[in-house]
Amino acid sequence: MTRLPKPAQLLLRIDDLCPTVHARRWGRLRELLHEHSICPILAVVPANEDAHLRVSPPDAGFWQQMRDMQSAGATIALHGYTHLCSQKGRGLIPLHRTGEFAGLEIDEQRHRIAAGRDILRGHGLNPELWVAPRHSFDRNTLRALRDEEFHYLSDGLARRPFERGGITWIPMQLWAPVKRTSGLWTLCIHPNSLDRHEFQRLQRFVQLFAGQFTTFHRVVEQFLPAPLGGLERLYEAAATLRMRLRRSLRRRRRN
Repeated sequence: MTRLPKPAQLLLRIDDLCPTVHARRWGRLRELLHEHSICPILAVVPANEDAHLRVSPPDAGFWQQMRDMQSAGATIALHGYTHLCSQKGRGLIPLHRTGEFAGLEIDEQRHRIAAGRDILRGHGLNPELWVAPRHSFDRNTLRALRDEEFHYLSDGLARRPFERGGITWIPMQLWAPVKRTSGLWTLCIHPNSLDRHEFQRLQRFVQLFAGQFTTFHRVVEQFLPAPLGGLERLYEAAATLRMRLRRSLRRRRRN
């Protein structure tokens, strides 16, 4: 498929998953996914060292949950390595000033990707794509992903999957439920910050558009991995600029 699909197709991505994820909010979200038979991308941090992700006591059943959801059709994504985002470097998605990968030497990036993958495999999981903490990755990351036989990542602000740097990018453009008429849209949810109001908004959205949710595997089957055409490159550039301006304004308000 090269044209934008109509009606829009929706992917759900759940970020920052690790044994110390917010237990109540994650449990409520799992129930919603099960109720509507939605098979999300589960972005799992293999060796979390980020104190911000230590929200609940470690759940001894976490890894079994991941295995069960994988067996039910969810897709496992490798979400960085330790999730410590103190590295400065100019990434390919210029939305943050610091992250975990952009700016690192390729050998170190390759090590983190391989070590994280092996940890997830040791828990019986099969990571099929890569998700960068804070969108922090560069051309060295793409090379390292290829070297470690990752063919897909979830990022980018286009409206359909595309090939760049030898990797197929599954775009990720939404952080809150928003109706779209055409294209492929990934909605990213962070369970740790999903308060009751935000959950109810997501719940209403899922109830309205449950039939438009797709899966990573369907997307891979339907879309040919090709570079973006001129019109979609312009859309991607404009969307990136809008996002950078919004984030810059929010930083100024905080300061």
